[in-house]
Amino acid sequence: MCKLLGWLLAGIGFLCKALLAVWATLAIYFSNLPWAWLRLVLAVAFAAFSIWALWLTRRPRMRWAFAGLFLVVLVWFLCIRPSQDRPWRPEVAVMPRVIIDGDHVRFIGYRNFDYRSKDDFRVRYEEREVLLSHLTAVDFFLSYWKMGPVGHTFVSFCFDNAPPVCISIEVRTEVHEAFAPVASLFKQSELIYVVGDERDIVRVRTNYREEEVYLYRIRMSPERARRLFLAYLDRINELADRPEFYRLLSNNCTVNIVRSANTAGRDGRFDIRYLLNGLIDRYLYEVGAVDTTLPFEELRRRSRINEAARSADNAADFSERIRASLPPAVNGYRDGRM
Repeated sequence: MCKLLGWLLAGIGFLCKALLAVWATLAIYFSNLPWAWLRLVLAVAFAAFSIWALWLTRRPRMRWAFAGLFLVVLVWFLCIRPSQDRPWRPEVAVMPRVIIDGDHVRFIGYRNFDYRSKDDFRVRYEEREVLLSHLTAVDFFLSYWKMGPVGHTFVSFCFDNAPPVCISIEVRTEVHEAFAPVASLFKQSELIYVVGDERDIVRVRTNYREEEVYLYRIRMSPERARRLFLAYLDRINELADRPEFYRLLSNNCTVNIVRSANTAGRDGRFDIRYLLNGLIDRYLYEVGAVDTTLPFEELRRRSRINEAARSADNAADFSERIRASLPPAVNGYRDGRM
């Protein structure tokens, strides 16, 4: 037992040291130094020193030297701040802002691009106004770049006198920059709430990026939907005033949706499918947040909107047409977990 315990403690110690060395190496490589070659050289040098100091040399002072260097890297990492001023891609170039005046909600920086292909589009940002009292429902989208346990989630707020307002929480990437999951753990990109028309935010995914997109109607009272909408609006203005980094595990699309739902009164515990969000529709079904009168596989099949979106294309009634084949809205609602 003593030997077993010793091996266990040695294994835990090895794992902890390895994690510290790997994290600091990647933090240097993905740091804010402007020269890629210098970041690579420093990262390789730190990794080599870590291996020597932690495992190869028997001099205890070298472990203290590693600890000192790790602390320098940690302080450096913590001092990196997000920015609003970068050469942004046009899809995320304008940070939206909201003006609330009683029942009137006005969006500035409302995206409504006209696409010819996924990379060829006419940039168009507008102002759009809706009435809070006419918000009736929330719809939930799940989009896959590739079918699997990870996707992209976003929502639309539906009104009885205006087209839906679609809000997608995304990585704010720079020109010639693409989303990189590992890099997003190290303060590489900022966070943005893209607010716009469904003919833009939904259609670019279904018709041009050829993603698989599913649309689910959330069972939520109009009052709860308005509280969720207001939570989104507060977050939009918060980011316009104080930028934040996108973080793959703690500040992503689904985690932010859940946080807003918590603000609106959601009652529920953490679920691993908040991170493995390609499975989130099964979770919504299990907690009764979507229609459960159909078997889940049937609901999912009928919730796929790609064909309807391609058929509707840029039609003025795009939003109505992508919902035409959905299961009928369920009477009643459930204000509970999400």
